[in-house]
Amino acid sequence: MRFGKAHRIDPPRAGKLFLAGLLVAGLAAAPIFLGRLVIVPAAAASPTKEDQHPGSTLDDQVDLGVTVYNSNIALVRDVRQVALPGGIFDLRFMDIAATVNPATVHFRSLTEPGRLGVLEQNYEYDLLDPQRLLQKYVGREVTLVRLRQENGTTKAEEVKALLLAYNNGPVWKIGNEIVTGMNADHIRFPELPDNLFSRPTLVWMLENTGARRHRIEASYLAGNMAWNSDYVLTVGRDDKVADLDGWVTLTNNSGTAYRNARLQLVAGDLHRIMQRYNVDEVGAARMVAKEASAPQFAQESFSEYHLYSLGRRTSIADKETKQINLLSGTGVPVEKLFVVEGQQFYYHNYQHPGSPLKDAVKVYFKLKNDEKSGLGMPMPAGTVRVYQADSKGGVQFVGEDRINHTPKDEILSLYIGNAFDVVCERKQTDWKKLSDRLYEMEFEVTLRNHKEAPITVEVNEPIGGDWQMMESTYKWTKTSAWAAQFQVPVAKGGTSVLRYRVRVRW
Repeated sequence: MRFGKAHRIDPPRAGKLFLAGLLVAGLAAAPIFLGRLVIVPAAAASPTKEDQHPGSTLDDQVDLGVTVYNSNIALVRDVRQVALPGGIFDLRFMDIAATVNPATVHFRSLTEPGRLGVLEQNYEYDLLDPQRLLQKYVGREVTLVRLRQENGTTKAEEVKALLLAYNNGPVWKIGNEIVTGMNADHIRFPELPDNLFSRPTLVWMLENTGARRHRIEASYLAGNMAWNSDYVLTVGRDDKVADLDGWVTLTNNSGTAYRNARLQLVAGDLHRIMQRYNVDEVGAARMVAKEASAPQFAQESFSEYHLYSLGRRTSIADKETKQINLLSGTGVPVEKLFVVEGQQFYYHNYQHPGSPLKDAVKVYFKLKNDEKSGLGMPMPAGTVRVYQADSKGGVQFVGEDRINHTPKDEILSLYIGNAFDVVCERKQTDWKKLSDRLYEMEFEVTLRNHKEAPITVEVNEPIGGDWQMMESTYKWTKTSAWAAQFQVPVAKGGTSVLRYRVRVRW
């Protein structure tokens, strides 16, 4: 509900509706303000629903575990110490994730599981705000308050009003009149409605065989928590060794904070049939210093996944992105590759017949994720950003690539971009039909190296059908049923020509 600037409220008929009354501050000991709405507990008000039943907040928390998955969910295990009465009663469990999936909630007593049973379970998410408060007060009486200045003093004028309806604005009954379109500085409510909550709350109807303190655990899945891996590979000027730092980027948009929690991360492709939750995209990780701290996660195989456990407790605020070091490796051997990928169609230059086609020469860095290389830890999927030292002693960004989940002892191949100083041109120089289904073709690949050092270019050529290599100017390897690979050395400032002839039966 929106109120305009304060002005005098005239009655629908003669006389004043608002009589001078007490000041606003003097009407209650502890008013609750919701914009221009004020909740003032009455002195003789009956106990509210929250007063009648025990509740638990973060002050009762004695342990907390959070396991975050790649699929934007987290498993929360919240342990609290709570004094519970005997018999049947409702327990309000507050300070939970706003994105909790109620179907996944599990409650148990760690003290005496057999003496505390769950009869019903409810997730209350009808949250307190000015609009919902007015909607809940339909059919009830409130106090409308107007403030005015008189001789330099703020005066409060008030009137009792019955809220008849709240659809596109309030409809009041004041005395014997029905009134709409009124402006007031505040609306005062005697109490909070029983079925309106200030925060998401789990409510259990419990049966306890005797009053005592219980250590209780509530576990549930919550959405809008995500983590991903970011890696920084810093390559030396010689292209031979590099330093690798891995970081976990954790984002919490679940609607609550997790204080002093045991944090675990699960990497792997988790199959889910539940509705996916949205999650804000995480920006790129910041660049880290070369002298990284020791890895803080202990890794273990878990079912068909990998589990990473942080070796200390941490706190995760709501609406926070946190980064934690995952792994560090120094002096990691790397290999720089120049690669040409052949085309899977005929090499026709339709715009300039007879002229060669130009292919990109791709640049890769390869390294092995093993202990000998200073690594050997399963690496979760993520983005690897590659930097390289320049002649002035600084480092420059040279490219990035995304890796899949990579077990230890596997090869990482990182595509960082295309070579500027290496040129590849190709054309088909011959084509013959030897019989109805037998053909012979010749191709020419020219490589020019304008770099200040010799290089070797890996040329991968797709070849269809039942093929046979007839001749080649360089050694070749059959890498699959439909591909051949050539290793072509090119001298500094030199040119090399790969020419091969292949016979194909279709």
